[in-house]
Amino acid sequence: MKKNFISRLFDVEKTKDRAAFSDVEQKVTKYHFGSDAFMRILESRYSCHAFGSYPVSDAKLNMILEAGRLAPSAKNLQPTRIWVVKSEEALERLHKVHPSYGAPVVLIVGCRNEEAWVRDCDGINAAKTDAAIVLTHLMLTATDAGLANMWIWDFNPSKIREVLPETQNHGIYGLLAIGYPADGEGQPTELHSVRKPLEQMVITL
Repeated sequence: MKKNFISRLFDVEKTKDRAAFSDVEQKVTKYHFGSDAFMRILESRYSCHAFGSYPVSDAKLNMILEAGRLAPSAKNLQPTRIWVVKSEEALERLHKVHPSYGAPVVLIVGCRNEEAWVRDCDGINAAKTDAAIVLTHLMLTATDAGLANMWIWDFNPSKIREVLPETQNHGIYGLLAIGYPADGEGQPTELHSVRKPLEQMVITL
């Protein structure tokens, strides 16, 4: 039986309601492109200053390391190395020169400068940039895996090489402590959300 005019009108109204509800969902979403999941990762990541002893699973660690392997590098030379410090003996050696906030896993990122691309016009070596990109991949993937982390910059590379001779003959550019936050350390500090507005940071030409 054909629907009468009133029934068809009711169906149209239901369709409009569904469309309106869909619009509401879109307005709730903060970002306009994609699922916005990646932007949520960027927002949620914070520097953890104290880690608990709960171990990091091999599955999560392998995913994080794979993300580092996939990082781009100048001329795709891939000069970066990652040392995984997680055994009790290796952590004890590292703690002689840096406490690493008690993290159960510390990733040391460095590279051989002679393997990195050098810009012809001014001789700038891309090693530090390549290492920073790898560290960023590791850091954000750790966050996505539900792990707290801390990018450590305050350390003495020569002392790291002394206690961990496996890193000798490499430039060491950063440490990434990863794990689960200690009790009371699961929140960012008040400085976390302090950001300059785009107007002060971005210049459109």
